Amino acid sequence: MRLPEISRTIKIPEDVAVSIDGRKVTVKGSKATLTRDFSHAQVSLETDGETVKVWAQWPRKKEASLVGTIESHIKNMITGVTKGFTYKMKIVYSHFPITVKVQNGAVMVENFTGERRARKAKILSGVNVKLEPDDIIVQGACLEDVSQTAANIETMTRVTNKDPRVFLDGIYVYERNEGMD
Repeated sequence: MRLPEISRTIKIPEDVAVSIDGRKVTVKGSKATLTRDFSHAQVSLETDGETVKVWAQWPRKKEASLVGTIESHIKNMITGVTKGFTYKMKIVYSHFPITVKVQNGAVMVENFTGERRARKAKILSGVNVKLEPDDIIVQGACLEDVSQTAANIETMTRVTNKDPRVFLDGIYVYERNEGMD
């Protein structure tokens, strides 16, 4: 049985401005401005300045699930422009000391398990990467960009063709937070 309408509303904080042009959502806050295009989704969006309403009329299963997904994306955008997101990563090595550098929009890892060639991971735009002695801090306003940059760094140092119980070297995410320092 299909429901006549499925809708969700999101309360907009006072220091955030949300504008909707068709299915393109722009969120402006104190830390950043994020824009996202939801034109692929068969849902309707509207705002009255205090709330954002996402709904679908006579939705099938896919459209009904997209209402909740788009609601979560907009909430993450609001959190990103007000607080931001931080991922903390630990640099782990047992025998060969790893050297980590940030150069030309990429994270470079040298001497990983004794390799001569440096490994590179791309840093997406709008993301800041800070190096500390045993940690890497990845920060930004867009959750997808921050988490993808952290995933690029983590998969760059994945050990293949060796026993993962013995060779634990790598860079691993150990903490995810809302807010930037």
